[in-house]
Amino acid sequence: MIRMENVTKHYAEAAMPSVENLTLEVPEGSIVALIGPSGCGKTTTMRMINRLIEPTEGRIFVNGEDVTHVDPVQLRRHIGYVIQSVGLFPHMTIAENIAAVPNLLGWDKARIDRRTAELLDLVGLDPKDMLNRYPRQLSGGQRQRIGVARALAADPAVLLMDEPFGAIDPIARARLQDEFRQILSRVRKTVVLVTHDLDEAIRLGDRIAIMRDGRIVQYDTPDAILSRPADDFVANFVGIDRAIKRLSLFSVADAALAGLHAGAASRVAASVNLRDALSLMVAGNTDVLAVAGEDGTVTGHLTREAIFSI
Repeated sequence: MIRMENVTKHYAEAAMPSVENLTLEVPEGSIVALIGPSGCGKTTTMRMINRLIEPTEGRIFVNGEDVTHVDPVQLRRHIGYVIQSVGLFPHMTIAENIAAVPNLLGWDKARIDRRTAELLDLVGLDPKDMLNRYPRQLSGGQRQRIGVARALAADPAVLLMDEPFGAIDPIARARLQDEFRQILSRVRKTVVLVTHDLDEAIRLGDRIAIMRDGRIVQYDTPDAILSRPADDFVANFVGIDRAIKRLSLFSVADAALAGLHAGAASRVAASVNLRDALSLMVAGNTDVLAVAGEDGTVTGHLTREAIFSI
């Protein structure tokens, strides 16, 4: 768990604090997305957790320990960190990059080799193909996967991510986001994610903290933020299409109706989100879709009214 209590960061040359009297609790095993306009203090907030930026005031606890009293170098070795530019060492192989922190922690070679192979498999890359390659030989998506693997190498309880998928093209970004969520379902971590992309925050975050001028203006689940914005700033930030965005939080299975429907000429998988299902309806000029299970068998149907009732 991460807890920030009345944390302020005030740079000497600035008239106003970058972060002001911020209190935030990140439950153990959850993903919290920090989002807001440029300059709102979201990246500063995240970097104070591993003391890449030192707070001016306040206290920060990670798993019950006040990190302001911990050696910052040792602290960072036990907190995973993923950034947009990945930050892989270009002169080191993929195996050496992943092994960087375990080596610093004094792990033996056999343990490091096992962990490296395990992590490459976890992020969907073949160890035989990757171990001896260099970052320049990888695609952007592959480098980002290696960045995640390196951050998980020492099995940290906490993972900090700063715009991790921002440099990836939109199609690959959505796929990596889904894969990352699946990875976290297998390796329970407490994650703080900084993003400028509301769709990413909705897709990945268990909770979202919307920031403005160094303060949190709303901290809640994606559903609550989209359905009940705290004020006009939040309403404008999440957009007039927030009701459509909210549909991405639910699957077809959540709204499907039992039985076949004679008017259902097109199919949709039960696992598809309702936002995409509605798009299929609009594209097909229909008010009803047949719902198919994993094996392709039709198990029910979905109507426009059922989507709108969510």
